[in-house]
Amino acid sequence: MGASVFAQSGREELEKRRIELQNEIRRINELRVSNQKKRQSVLGQVEDLNQQIQSTENLIKVTNQQANLLTREINTNTNKIAKLRKDLEELKDDYAKMIRRSYKSKSQQSRIMFLLSSQSFLQAYKRLQYMKQYSNYRHQQGEEIKANTMELQQLNSQLVQQKEQKEALIAENRKTRAQLEINRKSQQDLMATIKQKEGQFASQIRQKQQAIDEIDRAIERMVRESIAKANKESGSSERDTYELTPAARALAADFANNKGKLPWPVRSGTVSMRFGKHPHPVVKSAMVNSNGVRIDTEEGGKARAVFNGTVSEVQAVKGANKAVMLRHGDYITIYNNLDEVFVKRGQQVTTGQDIGTIATSKSTGKTTLHFLLFKNTEKMDPASWIYKM
Repeated sequence: MGASVFAQSGREELEKRRIELQNEIRRINELRVSNQKKRQSVLGQVEDLNQQIQSTENLIKVTNQQANLLTREINTNTNKIAKLRKDLEELKDDYAKMIRRSYKSKSQQSRIMFLLSSQSFLQAYKRLQYMKQYSNYRHQQGEEIKANTMELQQLNSQLVQQKEQKEALIAENRKTRAQLEINRKSQQDLMATIKQKEGQFASQIRQKQQAIDEIDRAIERMVRESIAKANKESGSSERDTYELTPAARALAADFANNKGKLPWPVRSGTVSMRFGKHPHPVVKSAMVNSNGVRIDTEEGGKARAVFNGTVSEVQAVKGANKAVMLRHGDYITIYNNLDEVFVKRGQQVTTGQDIGTIATSKSTGKTTLHFLLFKNTEKMDPASWIYKM
C-alpha cells in the first residue's frame, strides 16, 4: 500500500513538472516568434533559444523518468498478474474438489446419520460445528475466487492503460527530440554570427551589466538604510545588523531551518540569470554579475512571499520599476521589477501571499522578477535557499 501511494505521488509530481515545462517551452517559443518580428538582436535570440533548449532537455529528462516509472509499474503488475492467476487456479481446483466431496455426501440422510452416529452429545455438537464451518469455508472460498477474478480483471485493464501511456510518452519524446535538434541547429547558426562580431556583443553585455550594477547598488542602499531606520526606531545605533527581539530571533531561526525548502517567488518560471559573477552564457569572454537571480515568468505573473515576514520597504528603483523588501528576523528577501504592488510598509505577509504583479519589458517582451536574498547586509545565493532552483 505504501509503495503504491509513493508511486502515485511520484507519477503526479512528474506529470505536474512535465506540464509546467511544456507551458514554459510554449511561452518561450511565443516570445521568440514575437521578438523575431520586432527584429530582436542576435544576442537576445540566442539567449531565448538557450532557455528553450534547456527547458526542452529538462522535458525530455522528465518524460524519460515517467516512461521508466511506467516500465517498473508494468513489470510489477505483470508479476502480480502471473501470481494471481496461479493462486486463482489453485483456489478453483481446491474449490472443485470440495464441491465434489460435498456432492457425494449431500443427502440430508447422510448428514443426519453423521450426527446420530455420535458417541456422545459433545461429539454431536462438535460434528454440527464442523458442518457449519465447512459450509462457511465453501462460501468464503467462493467469495475469494470472485474477488481475485475482479482484481485480475482490474490489473489487466490497468496494464493496458500503462502500456498506452508509455507508448504516448515515447512518441512525444521523439517529437521533442526532433524539435530539439532543429533548435540546436538554429543555435549553431546564430552562434556563428556572434563569433564574427564577438567584440561588439561583448560591449553590449558590458553596457547591460552597468545598468544591472546600478540597480544592485540602489537595492544595497535600500537594505542598509532600512536596517538603520529599524534599529533607530528600536533605540539602537547599529547600522548594518538588525537588533533582534526574541520573536524576530525565532523567526530568523525558522527561516534558516527552511534553507533549501523555500518555495519559488513565482508560481512558474525559469532562472535567466544566476547569482554571482560568471561568464556570460553566450559570449564567454564577457563577465556578468548579479546580487540575486532573475526569473522569467508568464506575462501578468505575480511575485509571492517565500516566507512569513513583514514588509520593510516599498520603493521605486530607477530602471527596475518597484521593489518590495520583506524582513524575516535578520533575513531579507527582495522582489524587484514589480509593476503593481499589493502590500504596504509594516504589513504582515504569509508564505505564498501575492505581493505584486511583475513588470513586462516593452523592448524584450519578457516578464522578469529580480529576486534577492540577504542576511543583514550580506548577499546570499537564492538558489541555496529556494527548493530546486
